[in-house]
Amino acid sequence: MVSQVSRPQSATSPGDVEQLARLRHTCAHVLAMAVQTLFPETKVTIGPCTDTGFYYDFDRADPFTPEDLKQITKKMRRIIGQNLPIIRETVERDDIRTEIEQLNEPYKLEILDGIPADEPITRYYIGCPDPLPANAEPSLFDSPSTKTSDANTATCWWDLCAGPHLSRTGELHPKAFALESVAGAYWRGDETQPQLQRIYGTAWETPEQLKAYLTQKEEAKRRDHRKLGQTLNLFSIQEAAGGGLVFWHPKGARMRLLIEDYWRQAHLQGGYELLYTPHIANRDLWQTSGHLDFYQENMFEQMAVEAQQYQLKPMNCPFHVLTYQHQLHSYRELPIRWAELGTVYRYERSGVLHGLMRVRGFTQDDAHIFCLPEQVTEEILGVLNLTEQILSDFGFTDYEVNLSTRPAKSVGSDDIWELATSALKKALDIKEWAYVIDEGGGAFYGPKIDIKIKDAIGRLWQCSTIQVDFNLPERFDLQYVAADGSRQRPIMIHRAIFGSLERFFGILVENYAGMFPLWLAPVQVRLLPVSDAQRDYANQVAQTLQQQGFRVEVDSSGERLGKQIRTAELEKIPVISVIGQREVDSQTLGVRTRQSGDLGALTVPDVIEKLQDAIAQKSVC
Repeated sequence: MVSQVSRPQSATSPGDVEQLARLRHTCAHVLAMAVQTLFPETKVTIGPCTDTGFYYDFDRADPFTPEDLKQITKKMRRIIGQNLPIIRETVERDDIRTEIEQLNEPYKLEILDGIPADEPITRYYIGCPDPLPANAEPSLFDSPSTKTSDANTATCWWDLCAGPHLSRTGELHPKAFALESVAGAYWRGDETQPQLQRIYGTAWETPEQLKAYLTQKEEAKRRDHRKLGQTLNLFSIQEAAGGGLVFWHPKGARMRLLIEDYWRQAHLQGGYELLYTPHIANRDLWQTSGHLDFYQENMFEQMAVEAQQYQLKPMNCPFHVLTYQHQLHSYRELPIRWAELGTVYRYERSGVLHGLMRVRGFTQDDAHIFCLPEQVTEEILGVLNLTEQILSDFGFTDYEVNLSTRPAKSVGSDDIWELATSALKKALDIKEWAYVIDEGGGAFYGPKIDIKIKDAIGRLWQCSTIQVDFNLPERFDLQYVAADGSRQRPIMIHRAIFGSLERFFGILVENYAGMFPLWLAPVQVRLLPVSDAQRDYANQVAQTLQQQGFRVEVDSSGERLGKQIRTAELEKIPVISVIGQREVDSQTLGVRTRQSGDLGALTVPDVIEKLQDAIAQKSVC
């Protein structure tokens, strides 16, 4: 199976991405203008763009209704149709404070107070103020600033904003945006602050793009892993346990075991050794690793154990470092490759928890490679090859690849950064994978490669990551004995292919809409006896198939055949076999597969052969 490594489909260059962001940010301002025109008592807060659109948070006593959204949409289209200019103005802090106080906009005041003293303060007008400020500038892609001739709509509105925006509202297409929903949101994401109303919207360059997005969104609802997880009885999130923690039901646990076994075997064959490490550690370890400095807000509260402070682990990395540090290694032993399915725990606010995609306890498919500087390229290439193999076997062959380089604040010498970045680039070039360079987007401790996989309906999911780390080897004083007898520092490579088992499982559910390939399906074959007279034969066949390693069930419901078939289809069983008296007499099976339909009467050995072939090919069946 050959992988297709592609650039983003919706935006093929940084310029396109920036233009779409401007468009969506502008649409957010048009939304706020429409809301305050229709509901003048409403206070505005912030309105950023998102990956698929924008949102704006409002403080309003009455809840927004579906009818309100229709009215707001109509007003937004009117503002767009007026082709109002969008004008940027630099303002003095004291002057704008006076204006905001007169408007009684407390959130704008708080935003103003949060702007550093050495940064310019700007606001963006939609429509022309009268008179036009002397230092006002049209926004990016500017065009002549003219007043609207339409007297039926408010012609001037402004908000504090750093921009950028489009130059005129008419650059938005009135049929290429939609208001999607209203949700509650706390100001600054803090539960102690006022609760606001967040209006979500989406915006695109053309109506065709909007239609494609809305179609994809409807399909995504049908594939929602939370709904399918319940329907197929795979897992649950039990609020009685506190939320954000996954309970794997028998069928889901069976699939997880299959995934884990596959992962372990692939790593053992790929030259890795396996580790198991603890779930908690003394607080001092997290101090040494730096997690207390940079990650403490995502760590659960510490617990006292015999007058010492322990914490649940948010990462596996320090444990692998300690394992390396347990004995002094020679250059001859490197590279050392260690992999672990390690469960970690991170505090997430309840408002951001989302099925399997955002949880508080999850299992990372972590691995760490300790190697010599001259081995980095080869090791990165090995990781890319293993990543391609594993993702392809799970049905993902189309990727978006990003290479993130040194940020402004970082650790490590120029030479080591150049070595690591060049190694990442060289490995990608050897693979002949297209990639986008994210300048300055690397971690402070090293450059990285991120791989997003494209699913069956075109969505991109961040999964695999490969990071070079200069920080932990330095913090823990890791060493190896070089050929000349000196003590040298190894290079450390972090990598994960699934990211986490929970999230990857959720992606699998949505990618396949619950119709898993045969090798992954929790139940591969269901036998449907027409009556009790065929039940003994069905049980004999089931035992034969089970002895060959297949996951087989006999329908014992006693329902009529039509109901049995319907139940098997709803449970998305890949292969079903109806067993009537004819099948008993001929010692055959009437086989129907999800992909090919009826295959007719087959002998049991023929069925076994076809199942084995489908499993070997990792096909849907």
